[in-house]
Amino acid sequence: MQEKNSEESTENFLEEDFQEKLEKSDADSDEKVEADLQESKSEEEPSIEELLEERDSLKDRLMRSLADTENLRKRAERDRKDAELYGGTKLARDLISVHDNLCRALENIDDELRGNSKALVEGLELTQRELLAVFSKHKIEQILPSIGDKFDPKIHQAMFEAPVLKSEKGSIIQVMTNGFKIGDRLLRASQVGVSSGSGSLEEPDLDQPSSSQDDKKEMEPEDK
Repeated sequence: MQEKNSEESTENFLEEDFQEKLEKSDADSDEKVEADLQESKSEEEPSIEELLEERDSLKDRLMRSLADTENLRKRAERDRKDAELYGGTKLARDLISVHDNLCRALENIDDELRGNSKALVEGLELTQRELLAVFSKHKIEQILPSIGDKFDPKIHQAMFEAPVLKSEKGSIIQVMTNGFKIGDRLLRASQVGVSSGSGSLEEPDLDQPSSSQDDKKEMEPEDK
């Protein structure tokens, strides 16, 4: 009986010791978990300065992205307008020769031909007006220089240079062909003649005898 009680007390002691160790192990584990949570929490939570810095960085990146997107939109819109306006540049340049031929044909029509072929002449004039209307619709304009205008190398092409009385140097003295432009771009420059200045030409005075005639009289012998 005594042995049985001794065994029971031993078992109770072992059970209590095991229970105590188990509770201590659980307590240590809970403390470790809590410590780990506190450490990770302190690492994950940034400071106010870090949050403000991150906010400013994100704001700067967002503003840059918005600016790039707006610039891209404006560039695409500009390219679209340029393509719409200047897309027919090559065709317009080829049609200028058609306009030139119509102008030459109308310039060579005299009154007799106009009277005999009135319908034909009116058809040519109508075609010329229609062609100019189409040019105007597509922003194609004529460059119409006048005699006496200042020569502009951006829109004029000098075909020759000659001295002309009572003319300013660099002024237009003759217009050969008119120019054309589409939008702000030049299709063809106006071909003109340019004055090199009035020169030193002087008109002879017919009222007074020339010096050669006076010299000739002095050399003739007197009649005896």
